[in-house]
Amino acid sequence: MFKWLTKKERAWVLYDLAESPYTITIMATIMGMYFLSSFEYAGGDIVRGQSHWGFANTAATLVAGLMAPVIGTLTGFIGKKKMVFGFFVAFGILTTAGIAFIPQHLWFALLLMYIMSYIGWSGANKVYNAFLVDVTSNERMNRVSTMGFGVGYLGCVPPFIVSIIPIVLIQMGVIDMQMVTAYRIAFLITAVWWIVLSLPMFRQVKQEYGTEPEEGYICKSFINVWHTIKEICKHKHIVLFLIAFFLYSDGVSSIIYMATVVGTGLGIEQTTLLLVLLAMQFVLGPFSILYGRLADKFGIKTMIYVGIATYIVICFVALQMHEGQDIRFLTMLFWLLGMLVGTAQGGIQALSRSYFGKIVPKEKSNEFFGFYNIFGRLASIIGTSLFAIIALVTGRPHLGIAGIGVLFIAAAIVFKFVPSDSSSVEM
Repeated sequence: MFKWLTKKERAWVLYDLAESPYTITIMATIMGMYFLSSFEYAGGDIVRGQSHWGFANTAATLVAGLMAPVIGTLTGFIGKKKMVFGFFVAFGILTTAGIAFIPQHLWFALLLMYIMSYIGWSGANKVYNAFLVDVTSNERMNRVSTMGFGVGYLGCVPPFIVSIIPIVLIQMGVIDMQMVTAYRIAFLITAVWWIVLSLPMFRQVKQEYGTEPEEGYICKSFINVWHTIKEICKHKHIVLFLIAFFLYSDGVSSIIYMATVVGTGLGIEQTTLLLVLLAMQFVLGPFSILYGRLADKFGIKTMIYVGIATYIVICFVALQMHEGQDIRFLTMLFWLLGMLVGTAQGGIQALSRSYFGKIVPKEKSNEFFGFYNIFGRLASIIGTSLFAIIALVTGRPHLGIAGIGVLFIAAAIVFKFVPSDSSSVEM
């Protein structure tokens, strides 16, 4: 699989493998389950717990998103990109491990530690995405970017399996262990995996593009944000892409964050939820790579449209799920949703990253990627907020899916005006 990659490309791809267990264990599955159990243990009800989880993800993405342009301009100086990357990697790993040491009844402290871990993970990913232009060429960017997502999704399976084995065995009554202990083991496994697989990135990848640091460059990083905004506004195709990207990324992220807590609220067993998310990884990897191959043949824009259309179908299916239905029917639909997400999530994310890497000026890639990341990380603010508000007002969280579907439709409309091929874009 790695033979065609250069040493730098391989090291860059491996970081996708390093951080990917965070997305499935912390963002998508076990952390959400742990929080709901913690909230109920402290005397709260599950619907209010789902709402708090939605608001917490809104807060996390808001903070991470607002940091993005400053990180982008700061890493635009030669020699600073890896320094900033290292800081956020360390912060993310320490706070992820820290979740395991918070007492179960302190649900608010759990949310705060989760938000901090998300900021670390997100900050590191912002810089990691910007490293794409340093490790490969425009001609190889589609395949390298999708390979990163593909390897990440497949490679996170081993640590995730190790993490969920105790949880499944406890539910089956095979081992005598407190569930909270199994959750905490999963968080520590995620942190250790993140440390080990990050090492090649630090050893092999270095910054190739940027400007020389000036006196007071940290302060100037904040000032340069405004200059970068004005520069981006000169490129209409970039502005349109960022708007469309924000809309469909908001939908994608919202579904990732809320899927497990919605499934739990519907009464689907935790073992089933975990198995669906595990099976989804086997679909995510190959389809991420397949999207890259098909993009070379049919164009990036076409394949991103395929991803958006798939998510519209996902929203329609999710709207059919509500309390009171037969649990076997709900379980079947949840499996269907998981497989549909698996076909589209990695591909649409990877192609968005490579498309943006192609259309931005190389010498300004760090600053521009800062805004790519702010649009990507602020994504889910609308979706998760809608979910939380609708859950509180109606007591029927699944209705929030309708709002997420509107985001995908709006994204498809805006994306129509984005150039269909990067070769047609005037740089």
